[in-house]
Amino acid sequence: MNTQAKRSLRKQRAAQQKRPPVFAILLGVGLLAVVALVIFGLSRQAAPIEGVEQFTVAQGHQQGALLYEQLPPVGGVHNPVWLNCGIYNQPVENEKAVHSMEHGAIWITYQPDLPAAEVEKLKDITRGSTYRLLSPYPNLPNPVVASAWGYQIKLQGADDPRLMTFIERYEQNPRGPEPGAPCTGGEGSPE
Repeated sequence: MNTQAKRSLRKQRAAQQKRPPVFAILLGVGLLAVVALVIFGLSRQAAPIEGVEQFTVAQGHQQGALLYEQLPPVGGVHNPVWLNCGIYNQPVENEKAVHSMEHGAIWITYQPDLPAAEVEKLKDITRGSTYRLLSPYPNLPNPVVASAWGYQIKLQGADDPRLMTFIERYEQNPRGPEPGAPCTGGEGSPE
């Protein structure tokens, strides 16, 4: 190999060493994308939901009728037997519904005179999980109220997108005392 060919080969090698390999570039771009997605996902999850109220509640079991600071309640001392999750067409006992929330359930309540189309939407939402409870609630301050252990949101209807955001955030709430405990095998006969 002549001197000029050797110089040309050395220049090519030096140029290749200065350029990062394509694989390294792709790997770096991929890692940046993953980091961005994780940060974006965490920031969305941590963003507050407008209108959600947070409460500190006691825990424990007690028989009989109990008084609650919030109506519908968001937690507290409750009946030793939980209410089977599902759809109820009549009001249910606060004390048993609270026990279901202790297990990670979302309790969706609605005014008894809510239009049938709205109730059907709530039923469809409730059917989406075995940890949802739906019932009418007399004297409810808003058309729809969703409650989880320690959290509550008051809504004007079933179409409010905050309802699903609330459910996604607080169903099986890790702040609750017993997330994942059964929501079946208790009392009540949902439809």
